[in-house]
Amino acid sequence: DCREYRNLLICELPIGDFADTMARQFLVDVYDVGFYTELMKSADETLAAIAGKAIKESRYHLRRSEEWVKRLGDGTGESHDRLQRAFNDLWGYTHELFEVDKTEQSLINAGIAVNRPALKADWERYVQSVLKEATLDTPDGQWSIRGGREGMHTEHLGYLLAELQFMQRAYPGLEW
Repeated sequence: DCREYRNLLICELPIGDFADTMARQFLVDVYDVGFYTELMKSADETLAAIAGKAIKESRYHLRRSEEWVKRLGDGTGESHDRLQRAFNDLWGYTHELFEVDKTEQSLINAGIAVNRPALKADWERYVQSVLKEATLDTPDGQWSIRGGREGMHTEHLGYLLAELQFMQRAYPGLEW
């Protein structure tokens, strides 16, 4: 079941504490704003329109998560330490945000999809500037994990799917 799903591994990790949640949310929010900004330029009018609507929500989420990163990072010693640990733990999952496969590359060449590797430099600059303002260190990036977009997942996705699919499996054909 899990191998049929394609997603970023960072999105299937357990919730953890509030620092984990805000660090992950911030990293993905920065990516989402860059992604939807570029997708609005897509040659596919439907994708461009979807991105135009999604960017508004993404900017709101980024403002919120950025405020929390600054507040927690420059807050108490405990909030700072928890947030730094969260960024250190999550950093290796961020490399997957910027990878493309051959199929996606052909869509990029056609002007339909976003050239995600081209987003990385701006993403890094933005994240590093916020971490600096929050008195946090940018993680060293010594490790990386990938594969979620190819169907390779952490053990956590199985638990998520079991919870999400419980009603459909327990009561097949159930209608609301």
